[in-house]
This record gives sequence, structure tokens and C-alpha cells, in this order.
Amino acid sequence: MKKNNFSGMGRQGGASALIMMVMVLFFGGLLTLVIKLGPVYLDDITIQEALESLDGTEGLSNMGPAQVRTLINKRLSVNNVRGFDAKNITVEKNGEFVVIKVDYEVRNNLFSNVDTVVHFKHEYEMTGK
Repeated sequence: MKKNNFSGMGRQGGASALIMMVMVLFFGGLLTLVIKLGPVYLDDITIQEALESLDGTEGLSNMGPAQVRTLINKRLSVNNVRGFDAKNITVEKNGEFVVIKVDYEVRNNLFSNVDTVVHFKHEYEMTGK
């Protein structure tokens, strides 16, 4: 019968306090980034979906830029996108196509005097029914 050798168990000590503190700071910083930047990216996805849903809208080709902006604002309001300014939307007519360009940035305070800047730029070419 073989005896268990526990002589190596005395040398195992686990992570030191310094390593644990570095891990907590790293994962805490990562969690802070996710909490601060996650809603910004979710709003951008909602904006993209609202603009993509305009494709095939009846009478879109006949609408003026102000009417298209109003339609976009209504869709964003329904989807609860609040921090977005309609001035960031450019609507151009190119024959039967409507070209919608969105170019904006979002600034968030991360902590103290450290800010994040996220820039989004999208372009859509659509036709109406």
C-alpha cells in the first residue's frame, strides 16, 4: 500500500495580498468601463435599428429632410434614446434614394478627471415604397 506524501503541501500558499489587490483593481476597472460604456453602445445599436427600419417606409422618397428627422425622432423617443441630438443626423436626397448620415460622439466621465470619448459614424442609403 502506498502512503500519501503531504510534504509538498507546506510550500503552497496561494495568492499574495499584492496579487489579490492587483486583481481587484484590474477587474474593478474593467467593470467600471462596462458600466459606463455599455449603455452608450446599446443606445447606438438602438439608433442603428431605428434608422434601418426606415428602409421601405411608405413615402420616404417624397419626404423632406425635416420630415425624415421628425420620423427618426419619434422612433428614437419610442425606443427611449434620450441623449441623442437630431442635429447629428444629415438627410440628403439623391434621386429616389434618401441618404442618411449619422455622426456623433458621446463623452462620459469615468472617474475624477478621466473621461471617455466614443465616436460613432453611420451612413444609410434607403428607398421608400
